[in-house]
Amino acid sequence: MTAGFVLRGVSVRRGGDTVLDAVDAEIPGQGVTALWGPSGAGKSTTLRLLNRLDVPDDGSITYDGTSLDELDPHRLRRQVGMVFQRATPFAGTVADNLAVADPDADRDGMVESLRRVSLDAAMLDRDADTLSGGELQRMCLARTLITGPETLLLDEPTSALDATPAREFERTVLDLVDEGALTVVWIAHDDEQVSRVADRVLEIRDHRIVESGDWQLTRGRTS
Repeated sequence: MTAGFVLRGVSVRRGGDTVLDAVDAEIPGQGVTALWGPSGAGKSTTLRLLNRLDVPDDGSITYDGTSLDELDPHRLRRQVGMVFQRATPFAGTVADNLAVADPDADRDGMVESLRRVSLDAAMLDRDADTLSGGELQRMCLARTLITGPETLLLDEPTSALDATPAREFERTVLDLVDEGALTVVWIAHDDEQVSRVADRVLEIRDHRIVESGDWQLTRGRTS
């Protein structure tokens, strides 16, 4: 298994509630690992731990063999990008949105970032507020990709999309993975999507992560 994230004894508490309880897990640095489990199980918290948007109360997390505590958070977040459940544009055009992520990006770089997510170059001059739901989520993906991440964290990115744009988003991400451009950790919102996108499934149950061997995966295997 290629180096990726390793969590050892990771616990997160909020008030008197345990969100994650002494989690041990390994997320390989290749393919698509799906995080699956009921609402409130700690999936989003786990994802946020991986680029230090949250920090554990106990335990350790390493990325490619280095403790996250030793990595500059800003640099880590360029290596480990995140696309959130709700696609949120910044004010202005699509080009303006990409420039927020990478102020040094030139137009050619922006066009390439859009191409990678199957959006036309003409989209750069569109006001981001005028995009459809599917276009907006892919723009947010392009905004993350323009920083050149190695790993992509996806927090239920298609939950607000209809079936057709959701499947288009899936295909876009899987094409990038198959090109060897990205490793993905994906919180998926339904069983069928997990089966389509995942090479491996980690189930969050009772605030712990276990590798699930119960899946019949179309895309890959559970181990």
